[in-house]
Amino acid sequence: MLGARKHPEQSYRSCLGILRLDKAYGEPRLEAACQRALILGTYAVRSIKSILKHRLDEQPPSGEPQPPLPLNHDNIRGPSYYH
Repeated sequence: MLGARKHPEQSYRSCLGILRLDKAYGEPRLEAACQRALILGTYAVRSIKSILKHRLDEQPPSGEPQPPLPLNHDNIRGPSYYH
């Protein structure tokens, strides 16, 4: 989260917001929610709070997210078009 912004100081309040969730949900749940958020690629306080609120941290993670499948369409030129 600190590396996502040009100036790390801009992320301090977001980090404090996440750490503050420890008081309401406890450290083990917060740690599990943060692990799930990392798998999903989301770092927003709102996302982590939603994971905790819906108790998704207590469910086993579904694994790594799958990359999107390549599109096959008549209007999409392939790499051979540019050679």
